[in-house]
Amino acid sequence: MRAVLGMLLVAAAAWWPANTAIAQGNPDPASIKNPVPASAESIDAGKRLYQRHCASCHGANAEGGSGNDLIPAAPDLTDNDWKHGGSDGAIFSAIKNGIPPDLNMIPFGDQLKDQEIWSVVNYIRSLAKK
Repeated sequence: MRAVLGMLLVAAAAWWPANTAIAQGNPDPASIKNPVPASAESIDAGKRLYQRHCASCHGANAEGGSGNDLIPAAPDLTDNDWKHGGSDGAIFSAIKNGIPPDLNMIPFGDQLKDQEIWSVVNYIRSLAKK
């Protein structure tokens, strides 16, 4: 019985990562193209959504948060240092799916529609330091 249980656990461990990538859509987020033009309307909508959902961790100006004993500091979103990928698709994926394995950034895919997430991506891009 233990051998069967062990084999099931091994099979589940092998199955989980492969199917998680499929369930999240494209396994290579960097290749996802932003379908929402970076118009003034999209950027404004993204700003409102950012202020409601993101500013509490990343700061009102997206320059990072301080963190605390339980949660590490949220990164600056206005610079060129993107630990989890800096393409539009990678940013979209991080917002939609969170940042595993600890999910210090929770997924927002159940709270925001894809078009809203793309607008947040457009807003974040508009803040880039030149």
